This record gives sequence, structure tokens and C-alpha cells, in this order.
Amino acid sequence: MTRFPKIAVLSIALPVLFILVLICRDRGLNPFIGAEDDLSKLIREDEPTSEDEINGENQLSSDKLLGGLLAPNFTKRDCLSRYQSISYRKSSPYVPSLYLVSKLREYEKLHNRCGPDTESYKNSIKDMVSGQNDSSSECRYVVWIARAGLGNRILSIASAFLYALLTNRVLLIDEEPEMANLFCEPFPNATWLLPKDFPFMYRISRFKQNYAKSYGNMLKKNKINASTELLPTHLYLYLCNDYDHHDKLFFCDQDQTILRNIPWLIMKSNLYFLPSLFLMSSFEEELDKLFPDKEMVFHHLGRYLFHPSNQVWKLITSYYKKYLADAEERVGIQIRIFHKNSSPFQQVMDQILSCTDKEKLLPQVDTEKSIVAPFGKGKSKAVLITSLIPSYYEKMKNMYLKHPTLNGEVVAVYQASHEVTQHTMKNVHNQKAWAEINLLSMMDVLVTSAGSTFGYVAQGLGGKRPWILYKTETQKIPDPVCGRAMSMEPCFHCPQVYDCKAKREVDTATIIPYLRHCDDLYWGTKLFNSSSQKP
Repeated sequence: MTRFPKIAVLSIALPVLFILVLICRDRGLNPFIGAEDDLSKLIREDEPTSEDEINGENQLSSDKLLGGLLAPNFTKRDCLSRYQSISYRKSSPYVPSLYLVSKLREYEKLHNRCGPDTESYKNSIKDMVSGQNDSSSECRYVVWIARAGLGNRILSIASAFLYALLTNRVLLIDEEPEMANLFCEPFPNATWLLPKDFPFMYRISRFKQNYAKSYGNMLKKNKINASTELLPTHLYLYLCNDYDHHDKLFFCDQDQTILRNIPWLIMKSNLYFLPSLFLMSSFEEELDKLFPDKEMVFHHLGRYLFHPSNQVWKLITSYYKKYLADAEERVGIQIRIFHKNSSPFQQVMDQILSCTDKEKLLPQVDTEKSIVAPFGKGKSKAVLITSLIPSYYEKMKNMYLKHPTLNGEVVAVYQASHEVTQHTMKNVHNQKAWAEINLLSMMDVLVTSAGSTFGYVAQGLGGKRPWILYKTETQKIPDPVCGRAMSMEPCFHCPQVYDCKAKREVDTATIIPYLRHCDDLYWGTKLFNSSSQKP
């Protein structure tokens, strides 16, 4: 071959080779190949779990029981995440109180004595059906019913569990098909799932705010009060965002006196109503012993209750190892758009970039230059974006793919799924959502959207105070664009505005020092440490 043809071939081959390298690099940064996202592929593959993974291929620290939160008598194979999560999240510096640990062990014994398939449970069911209220029975129950998306469900379950803990009740979950195989059983040697043959199951599915036998409506119609002698065997509690004044009387001590004598409380909720339990004098002493640190309530309860099933854990660990494990720093950005008209894409994108630059979470790029080599030599950062809208990921990925950073850092951007719209009633959608929540909780730093329960759960499980992207209301970027959360606790979006003792409306965020308005939604209430500086 002559010299000229060789040069000609090289002149054609080298640009093609360079393009292929960039494409391969782009594929590495882009987990979407074809129309199927990465979590969908992992779900479809459903590879069997190896013995190495069951035995723990990552070294477990001595804190694998999370400071005593977790009971030791579980089989590792049944729930890998229970003991392996410590290898993916940084060890929490927040130690649960010894009183909380002992109270959880007591609860587990109660659940074993009174849970489904026990004689006590069967006898209580018979009494409920016959209408016989045996107030002397040790076994009383809270049945939780789902409403809204996964983040709301997790937060309301945590609230229901704390209420059960405070009132010596057994918590049972009505697991609908869309929630199947999301969580491991949290209590040893017992199930928290409501049996499918539970009486009145048809009523549960139809239970709404105006249900005649709900506690709020019975109060409204004066069918129940403190002097009622023949109390029912069960009552419905409606604690959702559209509840009314009578429903909210649940948070009054005098009403708890009535509810204390009802064996079965069936609760529908989509709220993190837990902060309002701290307003009740009958629970005050117990709550102080359980949670001396008021900002750690969901952090402890969430890590105790919610462990990804083996199926979901496989998605989480496979994705983490493939895309995130090798980075020197991991940044999670959770984007939730509530109203498209007030949150145009470019405005939100500018807000995110302004926040990550202002807080020095991500480096700026030199838009005057293009990347001429596929790899850099600076500190590596992995950015995990979770959003229903894939455009934010595409924009940020292309920005760091095409332009070098000003400080030499190498930034790789990922998004595990791109659902576009929320499908709360689909099990696969909820598996992806639960996987992404856990992946976010494993990041070193978090940026979350104001008012998003998805972000609340991630920050609580990870034990982090995120930077909050403040809501946009007038198609303008807010000033400031973001701010550091003053507490890692979730916000109670719809608190009651009623002083039960004074019997008048009041700002409940002013009653006790560790309950204040949320820093992301001013009308909500949130637990803070009383010594924390007010926002």
C-alpha cells in the first residue's frame, strides 16, 4: 500500500474511532439504552442472589444492628438489606436512646403475642364481628390503609407506628398489590400484613372522609363522646390532607381517652402527622424518653421499619456498583415538579445549577471549550438525578460531557429511571421509586425539592440535612434559590390549627419549642431541636 492510501485511511479511521470512544463514554454516563431504563432491565433480569451476597460480600461494621434499633434474630437470607445497608450508607452518628431500643423489643414481643395467626388475634376478630368490646384485652390494633404516592405512604406508616408504640397497639398494614414485595417484614417471627380475610375488607376499600362510621363523622353527629357507655369494637380514622375539624380532634387528649377503649382503629392517612403527637400532654413524657433528640424521630423509625425486599435490594446494589461506587463523591439531586405552569423547565434548570454552584456542590463548566479527551484527571463526582422528567438529566449530562469543568473535576451524571408520569398504582413503578429513594439516601450530599415526601424519606434514611430547592410561584427563580434544611425531619403538610385545651384556633407551631414551621412550606410544622437556631 502506498503512503497516500495509508494516510487517507488513517484520516478517516481516527475521527470515527474518537466518535466511538465518546459514544461509549456517553453510554457509560447514560444508563438508558433504547427505550428501556436501567432499573427496568434489572427488574427483568431478576438474577438469583449468590451465596457471597447472602453472606455479605461487603464488610459489615460492628454497627450492623444500627445502634440496637434492629433485633438480631432475623435470618440474613430473608432480608439482605437489613444487614448490608450499612455497607452502602455511611454509619449514622445519631444513636437511638436506650429507652427507644427497649421499647422496640417490648413492641416486638407484643406483636408476636397479638399478631395475625395468634389465638389472641382470632379472639379479637370474633369479638369485633360479634360487636363485643372487650376493653380488658391486651391486644388492640391499628390498621393502616394506603392513600397517595410511596413517599406519603412511608411517612404515614411511620406516624401510625409511633402512635401504636405510644398506645400499646399492634400495627397491621393493608398491603395492596402495588405495594407487594417492596419491604421486608420489620418485626421478627411475625407479619405486619393485614390478613386478606379480615372482616369488613370491602369497607376498607370504600372508606372515605365522609364515611358515616368514621370517628370525625360520629363526633359531628354526636354519636360518640366521653360518656358513651357502649363503645364500638372498631372505628375509622381519616387523617388525610383533606380532613376536617372533627377528624383532627384525634390529636386531642380528651379524644384519646375515648379511642383508648376501642380495640380496632382503622386509619387512612397520607400525612406525616407524627409531629402533632408531640403536642399531646398524655404522650409528652414518653416521647421525651423515646426521642431526646427531636430531629431524629423519622431517622430512627424509618431505618427500623423500612428495609427493601431482596428483589428491590438487588436493583439498588446492582445500580450502585455499576454507576456510583467508584466516584470519590456522590451528589443526589431530587427534582419534583408540582405545577408545570409556575415551574418552566429552563427556570428550574437554572435554579438547580445556581444552587449547586453557590453551595459548591458541583463545579462550573467552561462553555468556551470542548472536551477533546474522553477522560479527565481531577476528582471524580457522580451525580444521581431522580425525576419523572428526563430532560434535567439530559441537560446536565450533556453539559458535563461536552465541556471541561473549571476546577478539573470529572463529573458523571446518571438517572436510574425515566417514568415521565407517576404511576402510584403500579407495582413496578413503586419498586423503581423505592430503589431510587434508597440510592438517594446513599449519596454524600442531597439537593431536594421543597414539599416532596420522596425527598423527605431519602434524607431521613440517609441522616442528612439537604439543600432545599425553594418553590417557584411566579415563574421567577426564587431568591435565595436554595437553603440548607434546619432539620432532617419531614414536614407535616396539613397540621391542625386548634388548641384542644383552650378550644380555639391557634398556630400550633408556637406551642412547644421543638415544633416550628417548615423551612420549605411555611404553613406546615416540623420537629427541630429546641437548641437549634430558628430559620
